[in-house]
Amino acid sequence: MADEMVLRAQRFINTTYNDGATLGISKLSENGQTGWPVMYALTRALQYEMGITALSDSFGPTTLGKLGELYGKLDETTIPSANFCRIIQSALYCKGYDGGEIDGQYNDRVKAAVVKLNQNMGVSGTYPGSSLWPKVVKGLFNMDAYVTVGNGSDTVRSIQQWLNGRYILRKDFYVIPCDGYHSRDVAKSMLFAIQYELGMADGVANGVFGPGTQSGLKSHTVSNGTTGVWAQLFTAAMILNKRNVPFGDFTSTVQAGVETFQSFSKLPVTGKGDFQTWASLLVSYGDQSRKGTACDGVTKITPARAQALKDAGYRYIGRYLFNPSATSLPEKQIQPGELATIKEYGLSCFPIFQTWSRSADYFSHNQGTIDAFRAIEWARYHGFKAGTIIYFAVDYDAMDGEVTDYVIPHFRGIMRTIGENSGYRVGIYGPRNVCQRVSDAGYAVTSFVCDMSSGFSGNLGYPLPTNWAFDQISTITVGSGSGSIEIDNNIVSGRDYGQSDFNPGADINELDTDLDKDAYRAPLLQDVKAYLESIGVPETGGDGWTDKDWASLGGISTTEAFNAVMDADWLFTSLARSLRMRKALIQTPVLWELRKLNPLDFIADAAVKAGERDDCSTGWGQIFAATAIKARNYCIGEGIINGEGMDYNSSADLRKVWYQLHDDQEYNVRTVAYVLIWNSELLGIDRPGLNSSVHLTEAVLGQYNGTGPDAEQYGRELMGLYNVLEQYNALSRG
Repeated sequence: MADEMVLRAQRFINTTYNDGATLGISKLSENGQTGWPVMYALTRALQYEMGITALSDSFGPTTLGKLGELYGKLDETTIPSANFCRIIQSALYCKGYDGGEIDGQYNDRVKAAVVKLNQNMGVSGTYPGSSLWPKVVKGLFNMDAYVTVGNGSDTVRSIQQWLNGRYILRKDFYVIPCDGYHSRDVAKSMLFAIQYELGMADGVANGVFGPGTQSGLKSHTVSNGTTGVWAQLFTAAMILNKRNVPFGDFTSTVQAGVETFQSFSKLPVTGKGDFQTWASLLVSYGDQSRKGTACDGVTKITPARAQALKDAGYRYIGRYLFNPSATSLPEKQIQPGELATIKEYGLSCFPIFQTWSRSADYFSHNQGTIDAFRAIEWARYHGFKAGTIIYFAVDYDAMDGEVTDYVIPHFRGIMRTIGENSGYRVGIYGPRNVCQRVSDAGYAVTSFVCDMSSGFSGNLGYPLPTNWAFDQISTITVGSGSGSIEIDNNIVSGRDYGQSDFNPGADINELDTDLDKDAYRAPLLQDVKAYLESIGVPETGGDGWTDKDWASLGGISTTEAFNAVMDADWLFTSLARSLRMRKALIQTPVLWELRKLNPLDFIADAAVKAGERDDCSTGWGQIFAATAIKARNYCIGEGIINGEGMDYNSSADLRKVWYQLHDDQEYNVRTVAYVLIWNSELLGIDRPGLNSSVHLTEAVLGQYNGTGPDAEQYGRELMGLYNVLEQYNALSRG
């Protein structure tokens, strides 16, 4: 929603600094909405008015120092010019305060706004009155809020205000948000506060959990009855970790909360604020001298290393299912015979799946589906049994918006595929916030937390996920000689112990691969077109429809149908590998039905949507909902896929499945594969596999169109298309 005074502030910047390109002040969109572009422009305008020549978006040491040097504090006696005052007034409006009409006067309304701003920041005791002090100005020229926002906690806000009021005069302490939310800035301010209370001087205190801070905290254990600033700091740390305790003295209520926190975090349950508890509250990795009983690493577990790990107290080992690089970290992937060694030495293994996963653009629903199919295949290859939790990695500092837009859809794809196509379960490896949000969405059962990355924004200001299984806190080396191995040291919650027994590994030879598109896409298209034309299917039109009617009502060309199938090649490959059947068998009816779409199909779809029909063939594979239900029920019954059976006589079930077939083409293509498998049951022949005969393949394809002479002709025509597709798939997998 546009704000009239913010709009006036934007116009003031654009009008007053209309030579902005020369000055280095960007022209603002005049939309009445505050945001970083407005704050950056106001910051640059303030710098310009103070005579700073190298303008910057940052309100850094130069701007802060110049402000103090020139004016000390800002009020009606020190404001140097009307435009300078208008900049302050504009910033007040952008923060939600009354800026006094942007008239260039430090008037009574501005003074009242400044008093309120100081109160909201918690610094009115230090800065009484209506003057603006440099650090307050710095806090004014950013997007931090100083009132409780949304579902923020009033208790957290009171802690933020307390920190500001107590430490604002220290050199390196700046105003932190007072919005009711824990954050990176708040976490760092807590470390500064502890360092100041330990007696560290300005310039020594740095907001880092280093040796001096750790040493000092070891002599500041707090317990029931402790009062004063150390009790306040400790209870603040508890509250910021979402522990429901009162802020202030260390009471019996606080002690009970500490015991609960210690038990949850697998710390010694003392009920006291001892060093390990302080550490776990202040930084994600906590006390890195803690010895866990789990580890993970990129090095093969040999007998000597297994013995060294066992002697060091480790019982659960995280190893990678797959390594996409043939040259980097050659032992990262589980090696032949390694799981047998782990079993022989009485250890367990929990599997991790990671390819790249180090930036937001890697993550998507489709990529999650691909990763899940790969993980299933490799888990079976290595022999992991049903029930195993596979930890899918998010190995970067994902911002909260990226979690929403990229990571959660990615894990939705993972959960759908793992749930439907395997007996495995989904875990997540990543920062705290990422793990919690994906788990809250229902897409992970346990979390493997990368708490060593303490600087990640997804770890700063977030408690351990409620479903944490492994907490990665340090990198160490155990053993010596041939038994020496570098590992990541992990604390274990008891929610997952991995697997200590394994199936014989599955064979992954002869499975289809993605088409080598550079080499084969163009010639494959030409051969598909040539074959279809040879049986009377032209590039466009056909079946008695004029090209004009056919195109205007939604028909697509052979090339368009081919491109759709090729763009989803990853899905066809994944399904074929998982179901151990030929990819061409799934591609063939989809390509055919896409090309043969005609106006009658769209009329039938419209009739179902209007409630005039219960069912019709729909989507890429032109499948009836009743057929889909029967095929899926069969595959569920045979243990080929997982899921709840549905009733094809139920109007509600038919409608639900029909819309899935119509709206979700991944669901539709998956169902094509299940229908082909079910067809073999209807025909009383073997299930299609990697080396099925021509007779079986043609029969299954024919059954896709029913029975009788028309179905037999359908099978013959599709068999020719199958042969074209299989020729190039065979070249790719070769």
